[in-house]
Amino acid sequence: MRRRVLGATLSALAVAMVLLGIPLGIFAFQLVKGDSLRALDSRTATAARAIEVRYVAGEPLDGSILANFLSSSTGAPRYIAVTLPDGRKMSAGTEPQPSFRGSFVTDSGVVVIMAISRSEVFWEAARAVGLVLAVGVVAVLAGAAMASWQANRLAAPLVYLAASAELIGSGQTRPKLKPSGVEEIDLVADELARSADRMAARLSAERQFAADASHQLRTPLTALSMRLEEIGATTTQDEVRVEVEASLEQIERLVGVVDELLGRTRRTLGSGTELVMLSDVFEQQRSEWSAAFTKAGRKLRWGETDATVFATPGGLAQVLATLIENSLIHGGGTTTVVARASGASHAMVIEVRDQGEGVPEEIASRIFERAVTSGKGTGLGLALARDLVTADGGRLELSQRVPAVFSVFLQGVPKMVDLDTVVSHGKQESPRRRRSGG
Repeated sequence: MRRRVLGATLSALAVAMVLLGIPLGIFAFQLVKGDSLRALDSRTATAARAIEVRYVAGEPLDGSILANFLSSSTGAPRYIAVTLPDGRKMSAGTEPQPSFRGSFVTDSGVVVIMAISRSEVFWEAARAVGLVLAVGVVAVLAGAAMASWQANRLAAPLVYLAASAELIGSGQTRPKLKPSGVEEIDLVADELARSADRMAARLSAERQFAADASHQLRTPLTALSMRLEEIGATTTQDEVRVEVEASLEQIERLVGVVDELLGRTRRTLGSGTELVMLSDVFEQQRSEWSAAFTKAGRKLRWGETDATVFATPGGLAQVLATLIENSLIHGGGTTTVVARASGASHAMVIEVRDQGEGVPEEIASRIFERAVTSGKGTGLGLALARDLVTADGGRLELSQRVPAVFSVFLQGVPKMVDLDTVVSHGKQESPRRRRSGG
């Protein structure tokens, strides 16, 4: 939107310059030229009348007298020629080439011709045109500055709205937004705030229901488990004891199912997603893995970044730990971890690459499936890492097989957003490293 507003304003200024500037420049040129020619005619008439007076009075006329009507100033006559009634001709100065001529004939028959430099007239006209163009350039620059200010004034609130919508979608509380002064944008912001309040209330109710369901289900299951253990401890019949053990196993399995369902509900609600600064995560992982790479005789390099993404702090750290550990175990050479922008939607991609032999072709298409491994691990690490990234609304891909490049795509935040105004950063935790053999 910012580029469109700026482009539309500059286009309007360009059209105005074409429709007004060009005619104004032509008018200025013709005005200066006309003034110079009128001044030449006036000087010629004045000189003719003065010469006529001297001629009628019988005073001598020669070139030195005529030279008094010439001047070396810009636009002044450089040449004068006089023809008297008795046929005598005289002149003074040198006629410039090319030139404009002015002539005047008095009542007594004195003919006077004066000439000025045409290049000087054109130069004066060009200066006037240049002044018009300079004013036009200043107007365009002022218009561009005003357009840029107006574009930022309109675009910044929309970027804040986008960031707010992303926060709401990740389950965060209502962000802080100041009125923009644009009525339509403020109406959208108000409605977004009301929607955030309603969604926060709904999420709170769902989380409370999940907690209540957990308590209500665990209590009778625990009581039933204790009752069965008591029966198993007091009975002397083997058949009863076998059935009790089978029932306890079913209860344990049911408890596991309840925990799994509750865990999925919490992940679906996005309870852990925060604004995370990648530099903090990178620093934490650097301190954790540098010693292991040094001991293995390899290098671990980190790219500089000031990007901020939406993710679960502990989950993102665990994903990076999994990818780095896989590179240490399965890769070779220098391992590099970098972050860069991806596309025009403010997405960020974190790449973990090394210089090893890469992922075997036979397992490349199934590398993120559980139990798929090259033989040096359990095959669970990458599968769990992909689940963690997916829970944060991102994706984990094998971007290149040889040498291996794993890419983590996450939603980023535009540079224009003042994160301290929208929402504060979540504090980084120090999650324990998850070992992976995938």
